[in-house]
Amino acid sequence: MIEAVLWDVDDTLFDHSGAERIAALRYFAAQGLDTDETALRRWREITDEEYTRFTAGELTFAGQRRERVRRLLERELSDAEADAWFGRYLEVFEASWSAFPDVDGVFEVLAAPPYRHGILSNSTTAVQERKLTMLGLRHRFEFVVCSDDLGCSKPDPRAFLQACSALGLPPEHVAYVGDRLDLDALGAQAAGLTGIWLDRTGAGASVPEGIHRITGLAQLPGVLRG
Repeated sequence: MIEAVLWDVDDTLFDHSGAERIAALRYFAAQGLDTDETALRRWREITDEEYTRFTAGELTFAGQRRERVRRLLERELSDAEADAWFGRYLEVFEASWSAFPDVDGVFEVLAAPPYRHGILSNSTTAVQERKLTMLGLRHRFEFVVCSDDLGCSKPDPRAFLQACSALGLPPEHVAYVGDRLDLDALGAQAAGLTGIWLDRTGAGASVPEGIHRITGLAQLPGVLRG
């Protein structure tokens, strides 16, 4: 029986991709940079590569932000200059934040026992605490645990097991919901949890054995009860 759900945040609860697109196009235009699809795709590729270095422990959280700016602008910047540029971008980004429309509804359904809820994210606790608070979602979760506190990142089984320990539950009584098949669903499954892949685009062609695929959170209660 599933007694608790651990959640990813970005592109699961929070529309990160949508907010990033709006913010990047607005801020790039204000900075005199290209604002076409190629520029946006390059920013996302840079972000993915530098964030992977952060989760691997090669860069600090602030460091990956600085490297993203330097690579985008293709010039050397001091830490202070890169921080200032990213800080201005962040203001535009935060103004674009929103939760997905199906988030409130699923928590209304799953608010009653037996389900408990926690956050497990490959970010920093300070960032995700702020994000969830601004989105009006923080009260839904018992705790927020992130890779900066854990010393490991998804899909490392240790990250999932430490989150289960915070719940005081064995992994077989816990489900994990996230938008990434590799980091989230398969990582959770390898640690003994029920892996649920939230494929909002519906683009997933095949689903590995034992993984539950949903295309929206309205389908989640049925999966948990099943």
